[in-house]
Amino acid sequence: MSIATHTARTVTRSVATGKSKEKTPGSLIFLLALWFSLFFGILVLVALIIDTAIAGAPRFDMNLLTNYSSIVRPETSGFRAGILGSLWLMLFTAIMAVPLGIAAALYLEEFADSTTRWNRFVEVNLQNLAAVPAIVYGLLAVAVMALIGFQESGIVLGGALALALLILPVIIITTREAVRAVPQEIRQGSLALGATVWQTTWRQTLPSAVPGIATGTILGLSRAIGEAAPLVVVGLAGSVLFDPEGVMSRITALPMQIYSLTSQSREELQQAASAAIIVLLVMILGLNALAILIRNKFQRSW
Repeated sequence: MSIATHTARTVTRSVATGKSKEKTPGSLIFLLALWFSLFFGILVLVALIIDTAIAGAPRFDMNLLTNYSSIVRPETSGFRAGILGSLWLMLFTAIMAVPLGIAAALYLEEFADSTTRWNRFVEVNLQNLAAVPAIVYGLLAVAVMALIGFQESGIVLGGALALALLILPVIIITTREAVRAVPQEIRQGSLALGATVWQTTWRQTLPSAVPGIATGTILGLSRAIGEAAPLVVVGLAGSVLFDPEGVMSRITALPMQIYSLTSQSREELQQAASAAIIVLLVMILGLNALAILIRNKFQRSW
């Protein structure tokens, strides 16, 4: 074996595995900088979480979950309306965004002709929409609500529409990646046995991509549950004293209540805001943990 062939194979193996035996001073300094950046970011995050938990520790009681917000009696103020409002928003956001996002992704990946000008236009805009600031989706939701004739502000429908628009590009992109990861041999085998493209997509491709689709969808919802900017634009209140009763009911959400309380100067309200931040963080981590469980349970190796 020639020296050139051996060198080429070594380089190829290093690139493929991501490992290299090169230990020059420059590479070591770069590696240390990467590890320091990771450690510093995690350290700051942990410090912020611990500081917030310590600040809200006096309010970790059942009143925090069962009572409504109160400025008159801040020591017993709770976030019942915000927690229920966030759950209602997540339910209707999923109903509006998940079926539409999965259907759009399947069409673009399995049926659309990627060479046409229209589909290339859609592809470019999907990538761009995923990076649009969240507040823009609130403005878009207001425009859509006005277009279809709804004059009410601060209702479940408006907030869910804003959050659905926010996570729709994320769901489409993650679903396309999950569908793209399904081996072509599965499709070809199904088509060879006489199935149509639609039957192959519905009975073979889509079930095989469920772990990736579910993971991306839940991560999108976990992003939406912590957003406040779109909800401010659509007019959600900072506090309400009743539970949601329907899609047209006025509501608040946990991020909105946190945003409202952090501007208050009273120590009791600041403690309540810190405790609510931990509650919201637990809800987000719960959704992320659910995504990991689904991925590990249904993941397949091809």
